[in-house]
Amino acid sequence: MTNSQVRAPRRMLSKVPEVTVWFWVIKILCTTVGESFADWINTTLGVGLTLTAVLFTVVLGGVLAWQLLLRRYVPFAYWLTVVVLSVTGTLYTDILTDNLSVPLAVSTAVFAAALALVFGVWFVRERTLSIHSITTTPRELFYWLAVLVTFALGTAAGDWTLSLTGWGPGVSVLLPAGLIAAVALGHRWGANAVLSFWLAYILTRPLGANLGDWLASPTADHGLGLGTALTSVLFLAAILATVLYLTRTRADVLGTETNSPATASKTSPSRERLMLGYYAAVTALAAALLAWAAAQPHTGPTGDEESAAPVPASATPGQAAHFPPGEIATFRTITQDTLTKVQAGQQLEAKTRMKDLETAWDRDQDALQAIDRSAWTVIDSRIDAALKAVRAKTPDPIIESQCLTALLTALG
Repeated sequence: MTNSQVRAPRRMLSKVPEVTVWFWVIKILCTTVGESFADWINTTLGVGLTLTAVLFTVVLGGVLAWQLLLRRYVPFAYWLTVVVLSVTGTLYTDILTDNLSVPLAVSTAVFAAALALVFGVWFVRERTLSIHSITTTPRELFYWLAVLVTFALGTAAGDWTLSLTGWGPGVSVLLPAGLIAAVALGHRWGANAVLSFWLAYILTRPLGANLGDWLASPTADHGLGLGTALTSVLFLAAILATVLYLTRTRADVLGTETNSPATASKTSPSRERLMLGYYAAVTALAAALLAWAAAQPHTGPTGDEESAAPVPASATPGQAAHFPPGEIATFRTITQDTLTKVQAGQQLEAKTRMKDLETAWDRDQDALQAIDRSAWTVIDSRIDAALKAVRAKTPDPIIESQCLTALLTALG
């Protein structure tokens, strides 16, 4: 055996599936689960953001180790890794936003730079970014690192878009869906296949996340009201059914790299350069749309740092009369603590207490809605107003106090 053979990395069969319609269907399902499942564990179960992130980081380590030990593509192991990466990437972005108060614009820029760095090092070392070349452990490590960063970047960019535009859950699905369609057309017209793949891969993250929010959000917030638990169960079941189908049919197993139709040359350097201009034009149009939407009067989504502080409407006392007294007492205590901290000028501590209220309220959502949906909707709107006031980019203590007082009145 020669020295070059000793130094050569272990070569394996391809560790990734063929990029067919099944690939994109299950990828979107995974991203939706990443959003809804993380929210369910973090808020509904009350585990907390940091502990949830630690838990999934440990799970990711075990799942990724299993995937790396395999010598070929195994649908269950591969897509389980994608699901866990989706949840973990979402949590990392949420920690930056919620716990460390990093603006979404900054986290989007940081993750975009990190992804560019990963791709740069990957290309310099391996001279390719094609997923059809994932036949060595170093390439697979680069691939999974890129996937993790795309999930974090997609989460940050998607949330930033919502904070800029104030779009509701349903409307917010349209932009990433339209951009993915534009990328699909670009690929069909001769754009670089690797570039098109990674652009679409990044965009499926905000598409899946917005879809999950639309399904899980209450109808009062223009969602379908399924809740995070039911949304997670439905999409996990759909993922499992698709994986079982692919395991049985092997419809997404790559052939050899030379025979695979997905790797066949269908373009030319001149056409690829032309399509780069097309992608630049699509990017400019999307940026112009976001700039226009940001300039329109709107209130940002609940919990966003950039949201404008609203002026509260009048509240009717005793809206929570039918709810369990112990839970309402907890909500009132947190709200009163927040009001006290606002009046004392302790803005950071007030934001922390409002996070406690948001977590407790979301955890009890299903139970309280079942008791009195109308009262829940009224109090939820008061909590939304208080959250936006306390988390505004430039908080106004007067409006904060008004919102919190209106919430206390609604809580009876």
